Amino acid sequence: MSRQRGMALISVLLVLSLALLLIGGLLRSHRLLLHSSAQQLQQVQLRQLGLAGEAWALTVLEGSAITPSGPVDLSQGWARLEPVFEMEDAKLHIDIEDLSGRLNLNALLALGQIDQVTLGRWTRLLALLDLPPLSLPQVGPVQELSQLRLLPGIDGQTLRRLEPWVVLLPKDARLNINTAAPLVLMTLDGMEAGPAKALVNQRHHTPYASVQAFTRDPLLSGLGLNSHGLGVGSRWFRIIVSVIHADSRLRLASDIERDSDSGRWIVRQRRFLPLSPSELP
Repeated sequence: MSRQRGMALISVLLVLSLALLLIGGLLRSHRLLLHSSAQQLQQVQLRQLGLAGEAWALTVLEGSAITPSGPVDLSQGWARLEPVFEMEDAKLHIDIEDLSGRLNLNALLALGQIDQVTLGRWTRLLALLDLPPLSLPQVGPVQELSQLRLLPGIDGQTLRRLEPWVVLLPKDARLNINTAAPLVLMTLDGMEAGPAKALVNQRHHTPYASVQAFTRDPLLSGLGLNSHGLGVGSRWFRIIVSVIHADSRLRLASDIERDSDSGRWIVRQRRFLPLSPSELP
């Protein structure tokens, strides 16, 4: 009898142990599910905040009085916005860049006659970045900068060096001399570092109303600057929104185009970017 009771007790203990193991497993699964759900909700909230920042930047662009024929410069509202503000216990950093201030590689990649002037600027850009000479094949217009990795001679490191200075826009897009950085201006034939920096300082107070005003600037006297592919306007911009909420962070890049027919601002592409080293937790 005592042996039967002992066996019964052992059986009960085994059943209880098994039940506890099952309950423990269920609790762990529940905690993981809750943690995963919380992370998903956090990501949804971060994305919503990023889109809210994009919408606010679009409102700024719409209010900057940008016209199809008028100049686009750094004195306008889109370039002077307060970059940081808070929303729903989150901090948003917003930056708007005129993409026409970069060298447009589609002018070289497009099929047809090679644009020799742009080719010369591309060659000078490579030299300024201490990169080896690199010929771009005429493969037709490219949409994504990452697609350049498929071209011979362009690896990840080269692409990272080029990324801040180049863009992929329609073939006929012009380089905006009112927003181009000094290094990009130095890709123009005959342009040195001194005149490039002086022009940037000067246009801060007096933007160029036309390409002719730029080429006739006394700072460029004697250079014989070629005005091919230059302009003073733009309809392509990039909005970068960085969101910080609690211990979570997100970066959203939105490429915006002002439609030439309707005048409406259209989001052409959205990408969630990796955090920079300074933004990592």
